[in-house]
Amino acid sequence: MGKLIVIDGIDGSGKNTQARLLTDKLTKAGVKVCFVEIPDYSSDASALIKMYLGGEFGPSANALDAYQASVLFAVERFASYRTGWKKDYDDNTLILCDRYVTSNMIHQAAKIKDAHLKNKFLDWLWDFEYNIYNMPQPDKVLFLDMPVEFSIELMKNRDNKITGTQKKDVHESDRQYLAESYFNACYVADKYKWERICCVSDGILRSPEDISAELFEIVKGVL
Repeated sequence: MGKLIVIDGIDGSGKNTQARLLTDKLTKAGVKVCFVEIPDYSSDASALIKMYLGGEFGPSANALDAYQASVLFAVERFASYRTGWKKDYDDNTLILCDRYVTSNMIHQAAKIKDAHLKNKFLDWLWDFEYNIYNMPQPDKVLFLDMPVEFSIELMKNRDNKITGTQKKDVHESDRQYLAESYFNACYVADKYKWERICCVSDGILRSPEDISAELFEIVKGVL
């Protein structure tokens, strides 16, 4: 089997940028690597996700509860794996994912305030994705710790991946939800012992190249 490395964090934390930089570094270092972007919005399996994020089920992130929304993302992820990168994974390739099951842990568990119910949801999600759907478990999760005030600023002029415009989806447009997602992300990162990469140092945003160099050293240790 190959290795599965996941880069995750809240919206605007630089996941896609870092995943692409790391893919380039690993490829130049001679590593056989397959970059995977989840969700794949070009896939038919993402249709319900686009409806949810586009507000067709309701105008806020809470239009669907944590369980309902998680099923939509899990189905698309399963389709991506089985019709796409499973062959590479089985062929001993390093899979580098921009988001994964970890995103449901970050964004959907944020909707649950009670600690007992949150952990109950996380246990259900783990069983659903890794046991029932039999998705591969990550060898390493790289958590980009980007404080929400910085992520909001970085998202201001960024085009939405679904619409191709600067109109924000139901997650990105809700500052309270973004803040709750950040605090929840820190909680689950500690709970599951993810590798935390601080994207801000002494109140100053680190450069993408500086962050990328740290990620590369971590992944070299995994390989």
